[in-house]
Amino acid sequence: MKRFHLICEEGRARRGMLLTQHGSIQTPVFMPVGTRASVKALTPQNLIDVGAEIILGNTYHLVLRPGLEIFEKCGGLHNFMNWQHPILTDSGGYQVFSLSGLRKMTPDGVEFRSHIDGQKMFLGPKEAMRAQKIIGSDIAMVFDECPPWPCSYEQAAESLDLTLKWAAQCKEQERADGQLVFGIVQGSVYEDLRRKSVDGLMDIGFDGYAIGGVSVGEPEKTMYEIVDYCTPHMQVDKPRYLMGVGTPPQLVEAVARGVDMFDCVLPTRVGRNGSAYTWDGMVQVKAGRFKDDFTPIDENCTCYTCQNFSKAYLRHLINVGEPLAMQLLSLHNVHFYLTLMKEIRKAIEENRFEAFRKAFHERYIPPRKG
Repeated sequence: MKRFHLICEEGRARRGMLLTQHGSIQTPVFMPVGTRASVKALTPQNLIDVGAEIILGNTYHLVLRPGLEIFEKCGGLHNFMNWQHPILTDSGGYQVFSLSGLRKMTPDGVEFRSHIDGQKMFLGPKEAMRAQKIIGSDIAMVFDECPPWPCSYEQAAESLDLTLKWAAQCKEQERADGQLVFGIVQGSVYEDLRRKSVDGLMDIGFDGYAIGGVSVGEPEKTMYEIVDYCTPHMQVDKPRYLMGVGTPPQLVEAVARGVDMFDCVLPTRVGRNGSAYTWDGMVQVKAGRFKDDFTPIDENCTCYTCQNFSKAYLRHLINVGEPLAMQLLSLHNVHFYLTLMKEIRKAIEENRFEAFRKAFHERYIPPRKG
């Protein structure tokens, strides 16, 4: 059964549909991050209301808590969190990078010290795929090593060889019914290594391909270069996923470079910190100038937050520490991201994506640095 259908293209921008065990996904798509079986501050119904089609969970964190025995007893993550729509799980490979002080690398995987209680935990290709089978995600990611930035060519090459070895082992493991498996392209900032990674993964054969090893501290320009190294050589008839990215302008630019899928913690993290995304850039709702501003974050926004509450009220909630502020701002931000992707899809369908891209950048003001 063909799982990915490419509907139309404009330049390198693609409009498609991905079929999974729990429903279809319209691409380009943004996936809200639900690391520990919850998208922070939002209920599953909130996500449905704003149009989320797929969310992301983290294998490493879910194995630690609540543990695989819980998923075996309840019939998987969908039942556990009452989300009957597609779920993608990352493999835990990112934690090889982010928890470098708590792990020991071996040819067969990684021995971790739990960040919770220090207990030992081993995660490798076999363990990661078994965990994702029990969790029952619709899309499972291979177990990989994400090299740091910066790193030497020799380090990146050695890491890539291990990642390709692990990818082949992941492909051999049993999977849940209908579960798709995506390979992850690594190779740091080196064009020839990225090309080697793409070719090696396609030789193994996966249901989709992700670009990993970005958003790890490299400059934005470098990230775009990495995407440009990869997408021209990736299969046209398989979905392409840029992991951990990004800001609204980065999503637009990555779509222009041929990417179909995204995830990022920013919408909820920014919301919990008192700010909101709009078509004109980020608004710091907690700022003092909004104390008597009784207009919504965005008068044209259709989300529940903007339809019912003012910036003055939201700022008040932030100032008095009411948890409702985190929910309302996170809800608005996720709605904004999903609306952005919807407008991108429509623009590609109508063969006006380049005009949309230009207009977006002319209007959107990035936050000041420093």
